[in-house]
Amino acid sequence: MSESVVVAGIGMTPFGKFLERGVRSLAEEAVKEAIADAGIEVKDVQTAYFANAVSGLITGQEMIRGQVALRHTGLLGIPLFNVENACASASSAFHLAWMAVASGLYDVALAVGAEKLTHEDKTRSFKAIGAAVDLDQIRDLQKKMSEGVEAKGEKGAAAGENRSFFMDIYASMTREYMKASGATAEDFADVAVKSHDFGAMNPKAQFRTPVSREEVLQARIVSPPLTLLMCSPIGDGAAAAVLCSEKAARRLGVRQPIQIRASVLVSGRDRTGKEPGAVERAAEKAYDMSGIGPKEMNVIEVHDAAAPAELIAYEDLGLCPRGGAPDFLRSGVTRLGGKHVVNPSGGLLSKGHPIGATGIAQIVEIVEHLRGHAGKRQVEGARVGMTENGGGFLGQDAAAMSVHVLSS
Repeated sequence: MSESVVVAGIGMTPFGKFLERGVRSLAEEAVKEAIADAGIEVKDVQTAYFANAVSGLITGQEMIRGQVALRHTGLLGIPLFNVENACASASSAFHLAWMAVASGLYDVALAVGAEKLTHEDKTRSFKAIGAAVDLDQIRDLQKKMSEGVEAKGEKGAAAGENRSFFMDIYASMTREYMKASGATAEDFADVAVKSHDFGAMNPKAQFRTPVSREEVLQARIVSPPLTLLMCSPIGDGAAAAVLCSEKAARRLGVRQPIQIRASVLVSGRDRTGKEPGAVERAAEKAYDMSGIGPKEMNVIEVHDAAAPAELIAYEDLGLCPRGGAPDFLRSGVTRLGGKHVVNPSGGLLSKGHPIGATGIAQIVEIVEHLRGHAGKRQVEGARVGMTENGGGFLGQDAAAMSVHVLSS
């Protein structure tokens, strides 16, 4: 890679439940905003990467998703690539756009993530999310669980029928993490409280009402010890980013380019023993590529599909020692005014998690802070930021993991 790459423009819809809107409507809004923010014209975009995870299962649009979603934007005719990598779809599209420009093949690339996850039949949404695992393995597990229930003469739905099976995976990981670290349900509740406090300051967040620790702990149990407010919601939305070379940024008059210091994507693998997981491996590569370490990160967006995932990410990203995340959280260092502010967007818990858009939405948030445009939730003096976005599961490792480092 020879070209330095910058984020030239960003765009994002509000996140929420929009039954009346489709992927095309959402994508068009985000793309229009990103191109206008970059100060360029549609004709300047040379290639595009369109991320979407579940349209095939929600709307039936299994193929040519990007061509259909972007057909009225003026972008068709250029090379357009459809990207699916579960919840890491958008960050994967961003990574590919970065590669296209860094290689010198293109000067200007567009990355888009758009998702329509809500449906009148909520079970369809849960089943779509649940496809981001090894389904053969899950079917075998569910069969064993069902046989065990029948043998005891009990009645009940198999795990995952009335909720995302992901929350059962997160719950299992959480129980193991609690034993290893001493983390408590109150810690996870405090993560949710922090996220909702930030969400209340984000005009594009799905949830904009603060909650108390007691409200989080007393909410409906989803999968012990996770309550409803510890879990990310189902929602819709889109986000887009224009990437270009530094040379093109100067030629096009880009006003506030943000440097992409590292762009890393790794796949998960079945782990044995204590070998590093996908987050650790991706983070190590990102730190090496950027020459910037975890202690220098001013603002960080992590993949908190469930509240405990934020604590686990603190450790996997090297922000604190193993087992130190509960104390790290309790110290206030991840809140506004702290040294390492985490998920000022509200995170997946409050900003929302339309899965095919999440990775670029994280980029949007970091860019806003590095530009000094984040309003009430602005991290003062932010110069370096990072995103961590995972997709799917292979066992208890993320199937896809992306880490990006950006600087002003």
